[in-house]
Amino acid sequence: MLLDLNRFAFPVFKKEIRHLIVLAVPMLLAQVAQVGIGFVDTVMAGGAGKDDLAAVALGSSAFSTIYITFIGIMTALNPLIAQLFGAGKHSEVGETGRQGLWFGLLLGLFGMLLMWAVIVPFQNWLTLSDYVENMMAQYMLFTGLAMPAAMVHRALHAYASSLNRPRVIMLVSFAAFVLNVPLNYAFVYGKFGLPALGGAGCGVATALVFWFSAAALGLCIAKQRFFRPFGLTTAFSKPDWAALKNIGKLGAPIGLSYFLEASAFSFIVILVAKLGEDYVAAQQVVISLTGMIYMVPQSVGSAGMVRVGFALGQRDFALARYLSGVSLVLGWALAVVTALGLVLLRFPLVEMYTDDAVVVSVAAAVLLFAALFQLADCTQCIASYALRGYKITNVPMMIHAVAFWGFGLLPGYLLAYYFEMGIYGFWTALIVSLTIAALALVYCLEKCSKALLSGKAV
Repeated sequence: MLLDLNRFAFPVFKKEIRHLIVLAVPMLLAQVAQVGIGFVDTVMAGGAGKDDLAAVALGSSAFSTIYITFIGIMTALNPLIAQLFGAGKHSEVGETGRQGLWFGLLLGLFGMLLMWAVIVPFQNWLTLSDYVENMMAQYMLFTGLAMPAAMVHRALHAYASSLNRPRVIMLVSFAAFVLNVPLNYAFVYGKFGLPALGGAGCGVATALVFWFSAAALGLCIAKQRFFRPFGLTTAFSKPDWAALKNIGKLGAPIGLSYFLEASAFSFIVILVAKLGEDYVAAQQVVISLTGMIYMVPQSVGSAGMVRVGFALGQRDFALARYLSGVSLVLGWALAVVTALGLVLLRFPLVEMYTDDAVVVSVAAAVLLFAALFQLADCTQCIASYALRGYKITNVPMMIHAVAFWGFGLLPGYLLAYYFEMGIYGFWTALIVSLTIAALALVYCLEKCSKALLSGKAV
């Protein structure tokens, strides 16, 4: 059977499903809080005016692209720490965590400089009104300051989640969400004696919230009794360049995978623009909805990666292989639920965004395509995370590159414009590309986990 799902009795399956849910739910809620922060930014910027909203939308697209890519790179810490934890190497867990903090800080500083470096080229490329360009530049300047804290926070996030303690991440994320509301209100509209910065105020709030999140999560880890045996904060370590290089080598393909997937979906919005504003609006609505739904398999995948890494650290290769399969089964069950939800609730969901009849009609039709790829999307996501638990990152990256860009964008463009399928051509190609990615990644996971179980190197 696939991934030896029949290896253990049903009580073991039920126990592992429960472990995955306990890990995945706090991770999911933490992501929901993060999305909520973006929602508050949008609402507050919109209240300041449509030009401020446009500036924040454009600036946040640059920030989000860099942030998501760098999150992928930082994900390398999860299998490293989880495997050490499974092996009972507590002092090495703490040392790897400290090197992760150094890596996050350096990566964040690079991200800050990168954000600032792209401001002028971005302005020149967009050629918008002076007000929008200046407001966007200010927003990007402030959000650049958030990058070091954001990556330090991700290092702490990886540390806590890999030690099976995601609840503290969830609590800090919700505290950050609550803090973001008054900060946005104060800096956007100039309340409590502060200057009214308009859309740029969202950037100030973002920076302050990320610095708060990093400090709060670090303090929680330092104070909680569970984390003390690992000694993350009880010793100081200088940067170990060999360790930093190892994190970067493992993380770079993951970051590129994140970038390839996110950019493929974002780029479709640009390609759809030739069809008209109604189709762009419909595409944006569907991307927003499917992006939120994607947090579900992503959380299950993250939990699976941690459990697989822990089992590998214990040298229990049979359990690691089995856990990969259990993660997929849980994901498939949830994918069926989300697919049915998209089909049955497609009109109410779209109408939360707009009441324009044409946009509602197109977006609701596209959601049927999105429902069709739920199973494939869930499978490719969770399988790629399981492979990362094995520290296999190059193969998923190459599969994503070929699937999303080779079988997604190019055929999608041909179907849309050459075969005159319009927006539905892009989504037909996405279904094909996600299915190819899912099949290839599951095949790779099956072969690699089986090879390790039989004593062969992977």
